Amino acid sequence: MTEPTADRDVDVEVLVIGAGVVGIYALYRARAEGFSALALEAGQGIGGVWYWNRYPAARFDSESYAYGYIHDKELFEEWRWEEEFATQPEIERYLNFVVDHYDLRPSISTGQRVVSAVYDEADNVWKVRTEQGREIRARWVISATGGLSVPHYPEIEGLDEFRGEAHHTGAWPHEPVDFTGKRVAIIGNGPSGAQILPAIVGTVARVDLYQRTPTWTTPLNNAPLGDDKLQWLSDNWDDVVTTLSTSPSGFLHELSGKFSSDHTPEERQEFFERMWNAPGFGKLTMNYFDMTTNRELNLEFCAFLADKVRSIVQDPETAERLIPKDHLFGAKRPPFVTGYYEAFNRPNASLISLKETPIVRVDATGIETTAGHRDYDIIVYATGFDFGTGALTRMGVRGKNGLDLSTDWEEGPSDFGGFSAHDLPNFFFPGGPHGAGGGNYPRYSQLQTDWILDTLVHARDHGYTVFEPTEEQEQTWMDMVADLAPKSIFSAEHSHYYGANVQGKPRKFLLNPGGRAKLVEILDELTATEDYGGALTGARELAEEHS
Repeated sequence: MTEPTADRDVDVEVLVIGAGVVGIYALYRARAEGFSALALEAGQGIGGVWYWNRYPAARFDSESYAYGYIHDKELFEEWRWEEEFATQPEIERYLNFVVDHYDLRPSISTGQRVVSAVYDEADNVWKVRTEQGREIRARWVISATGGLSVPHYPEIEGLDEFRGEAHHTGAWPHEPVDFTGKRVAIIGNGPSGAQILPAIVGTVARVDLYQRTPTWTTPLNNAPLGDDKLQWLSDNWDDVVTTLSTSPSGFLHELSGKFSSDHTPEERQEFFERMWNAPGFGKLTMNYFDMTTNRELNLEFCAFLADKVRSIVQDPETAERLIPKDHLFGAKRPPFVTGYYEAFNRPNASLISLKETPIVRVDATGIETTAGHRDYDIIVYATGFDFGTGALTRMGVRGKNGLDLSTDWEEGPSDFGGFSAHDLPNFFFPGGPHGAGGGNYPRYSQLQTDWILDTLVHARDHGYTVFEPTEEQEQTWMDMVADLAPKSIFSAEHSHYYGANVQGKPRKFLLNPGGRAKLVEILDELTATEDYGGALTGARELAEEHS
């Protein structure tokens, strides 16, 4: 590890906000490169989304070894994943193991929620303040708050009036919630709602799942992670890392090598059956090459999935309500879970369609819809997050020229590379808006984080003190987003990828529709010159501007 450098004008050279998967890696890289570094974490423990999301059956739906860190084979071999798709407790243990493995804990301050981050242009320093009153001056800020860190509660009258237990899946209590014999409402049927329903249906007195629109939910197909698989991963480590780091999806899935036209209709049905039994995101990544571009093929696959739902769910009316009619497979982020459809065959489980009977209000004893009132002991809000921009716009971020993210991003974010922006010098947000390509999130964010830390090293080595993308560079990136968004597989404008789950939020595409390849292409163009096309400036130039 490089010896820390000294910058007497700041308290810390690199300040990381967030100690989740990305924040831990950013802190590790910053320290390894010799920067003085500190991470601030709002939670009382580390883990980010995997600290807060501890509801029953919370788990990966990306393979554990593909989601975890892949920069260090020794680290990989010292941790033994128990399952292909690990549960939240195992994930939290793993992230704590990583922190201790690299002795990062002394550099992480928990229970520190950032409420203000203001750029002082004269001194080229970020002044960061936490809710607890701590103030830090930093040269570089890496906001690793991610896109799934601000729980979104539904816009329903009377939420505060309920006298029973009420919990959001993204802010679950540390104390176990006892569902035994309770009357439970689950509002939301995305990944968290689809996970928690089958986990509790066997113990509750009654559970009602409130669904706005159905999604294409398919089996996770989890399994224990055996010694043979772990040994294969170790023996083929270099190839594994290369595939995870360069493939468009960031997964280790074997491609089908087929177009739909290579098979007869009967053969396609057999192939779809294999996809139904494929692990997690394999339904997308291992499918026909033209699944995401051939509408007729996707409709054929949707018809296959609809028949699967009808074959599992015994009540025909419930089955039809569970079948999406408004989007193709993959247009929304599909949940991959175990036992979801089967749960509706239990006599104590029911599906309530919010399109047919909208919620009027929540009151002291339960939920009133247009069809009447139901009493509950527990309400679970599985309503997702203020995706992409939620944390950044609530953190009091103010840059140059009066830029205030809380107001300037009201109509949608403008950024470069999904991790930086003009008028936000030395401020990075890997995994932020346009900071994911729709594949394996940690693999995409590692690419961004590595580029950021490589840039800080380059700046230090060449005498630059400011990184700020130019207006032209930002506009080029945003033009790419606008041009390619309509062609993206995640193109359903009523999904959270457009902010549609948050009432009043503008419908703006929040992913990188060009994926990893486009990001790499644009970053390679940027780094072709020493000053990154004018994005890097030095202390001398900064001093001259204020002389």
